[in-house]
Amino acid sequence: MTRPDDSSLTPAQHAAVRAAAKRALQAADAFGQLPTPVPAIMAAAGITELAEPILDPAYLATQRGQAGDRLKRALGKVQGLFDAAGRLVVIDRSLPAVRQTFIRLHETGHGVLPWQSQLYAVIEDCQASLDPAVAELFEREANVFAAEALFQLDNFAYEAAQCAFGIRTPLALSSRYGASIYATMRQYVLKHHLPCALLVLDPPAADPANGGQASLRRSVASASFRDRFGEPAWPERLGPADPLGRLLPPPGRRMVEDGELVLTDRAGAPCPLLAESFTQTHQLFILLRPQPRQRRGRRPPAARLTLVPQATA
Repeated sequence: MTRPDDSSLTPAQHAAVRAAAKRALQAADAFGQLPTPVPAIMAAAGITELAEPILDPAYLATQRGQAGDRLKRALGKVQGLFDAAGRLVVIDRSLPAVRQTFIRLHETGHGVLPWQSQLYAVIEDCQASLDPAVAELFEREANVFAAEALFQLDNFAYEAAQCAFGIRTPLALSSRYGASIYATMRQYVLKHHLPCALLVLDPPAADPANGGQASLRRSVASASFRDRFGEPAWPERLGPADPLGRLLPPPGRRMVEDGELVLTDRAGAPCPLLAESFTQTHQLFILLRPQPRQRRGRRPPAARLTLVPQATA
């Protein structure tokens, strides 16, 4: 099943988080420094990372007895923690380095967003629990803060727009900003002025129950793509014979740059799309955009996908 968007905010909420990210970047004099200096951002915000490996699986495995078992169950899947009273951040350092970078900024966001840090301090002081709906909102806000800070607001989008559109651009810029390929791909599509969409999939090996099909994890699209196509009901699973599945790299290849697809837009008209795909060990990407114009002698699209576009909220 497609995972819900973990960074969806209202325009007002996004503007408030973005303003906080701008203040954090300015306080650290981080604009233009690449990769984005996360330790400097944390230091300027008065937030310290605890060096103790209390979230690392190797450390948790050393804890014995009933108390150790409870600790492992409580912290075994936690990737980061923020202590509002001590302004401390704890990270699972067994995670990939680029994932740690994003989580550091995510946890820093809990301390930098004033409405969050103040409430967390009260909650910790009285040993109460945060309402689940509020906690979920705070997590989404922290994700947006991390993305806005890591990609330095519009700096990444401006730089990406100067490059030729294509999947190679976010791949190249990911290391430049110190970000994961997933985070960079997502940012590339969400902030691009051209209509484009990104499908992120789990490979078949990640879920043997899918019978050799890749599972759709998440889809994101630029504002202009949503204006034209609405919110297409992308298939939950893709096999080699499916129109979208045929766009994925075949065994032995990591990238395909000449895929073609036809997607019906909100007006009911068929629209040829260009498709590029890339695979990592643990995830697959399909980048789609409308074909600028039919080039003379170009073969017709090889795959047609008929989806019912949904109205945008």
